[in-house]
Amino acid sequence: MAISSFDLFSVGIGPSSSHTVGPMRAAHTFVAGLRTDGLLERVGRVRGELFGSLGATGHGHGSVKAVLLGLEGEAPESTDPRAAEGRVDDVRASRVLHLGGTHDIACDPDTDVVLHRRASLPFHSNGMRFTAWASAEPTDGEEPLRTREYYSVGGGFVLDEDEVGQGEIVPDHTPVRYPFTTGDQLLARCEESGLPVSGVMLANETSWRTEQEVRDGLLHLWSVMQECVVAGCATDGVLPGGLKVQRRAPRLARQLRQEHPGDPLAAMDWVTLYALAVNEENASGGRIVTAPTNGAAGIIPAVLHYYRRFVPGADDEGVVRFLLTAAAIGTLYKENASISGAEVGCQGEVGSACSMAAGALTEVLGGTPKQVENAAEIGIEHNLGLTCDPVGGLVQIPCIERNAVASVKAITAARIALRGDGRNIVSLDKAIKTMRDTGRDMKVKYKETARGGLAVNVIEC
Repeated sequence: MAISSFDLFSVGIGPSSSHTVGPMRAAHTFVAGLRTDGLLERVGRVRGELFGSLGATGHGHGSVKAVLLGLEGEAPESTDPRAAEGRVDDVRASRVLHLGGTHDIACDPDTDVVLHRRASLPFHSNGMRFTAWASAEPTDGEEPLRTREYYSVGGGFVLDEDEVGQGEIVPDHTPVRYPFTTGDQLLARCEESGLPVSGVMLANETSWRTEQEVRDGLLHLWSVMQECVVAGCATDGVLPGGLKVQRRAPRLARQLRQEHPGDPLAAMDWVTLYALAVNEENASGGRIVTAPTNGAAGIIPAVLHYYRRFVPGADDEGVVRFLLTAAAIGTLYKENASISGAEVGCQGEVGSACSMAAGALTEVLGGTPKQVENAAEIGIEHNLGLTCDPVGGLVQIPCIERNAVASVKAITAARIALRGDGRNIVSLDKAIKTMRDTGRDMKVKYKETARGGLAVNVIEC
């Protein structure tokens, strides 16, 4: 099984990779299957059903909007996030959905996208079922044209019902030059080859793309991250959803630009700004890079901005190495645990992103592979047990600040590791296993259901 950097990092829209990007991809895939089999023009009605965590927090995470856009043929990486709300409003007003962008069918979003708050499908807590009928008003017992189930397993990854028996990763059996599925194996590949972690990952990436295509693709992701920060720093106002959360990045940006240099911790304020800017854009449904999830999308861009702004000699080659190293670490979480808050809590999202950023920063600051592994372990160890308890089911409180805190924590982890020799008592593999086991033991109410923690102890105004 092989995972590419471009599986873990992809351009999408907010506010959630598992609850927005995943449902859009699933709906898009369902429609594509109808078209491939010559069924699209026969469809008179489609129903989408969301289960488990998707059903519990789907409204706050924009899942209904995502499903409707996916059914209209939109994909997360190409849809215009600023036009999305208007298109959904058009469907509500006209009661017509442009299936696949070409075939008009009757649609009432309030009844044709069903959120099951308490029911779940068997494989994963983020389950979906799509059903298409020939009739515009299906009767009881009418045989559907097609029914398919999908699972959004974190980071925008989607499995259909035929893939669930093969684990929680979209199957890809492409042979790579330096295969690894554990941290120990990754270190062994580095020692055997004499390459850094980024070099091992780059060699593997060339199984799918040329080296230049890999570099260009990663630098494109970096450009989207930068655009996201710029947009987040420039957009004042209140975030959508009813909590009336004020955007803080624009004000903080103005303050930092006016302050005189001299504060020894000013760099950390800038890191906080970068993370806030990204996650406020994410919460508003803007364009972001899933890294490795939307809920944790601010950490890697914030630490990467820190590298580019505050590290002497930082350049685009370092950006490429940073993202390759982060992706190598991210594959370990995807292979051996989970990056889904609905499955293991926020330790799987913010925790894994913190770990990835810590290891990546360590490499570009000159760390050895063992120091990279040590930094990644520190990054996850001190996020173990982190619950996912979004207030109001929105990716705002505590999610936005949590990204800022984890970004600073990642830098601290890297600096600790660089002061050591790479030796540690707790290995990254052991920490990842602990995260997985902790997630299994965690009560469901702390796994992105908005039924525990801060979500029930903060009164919505």
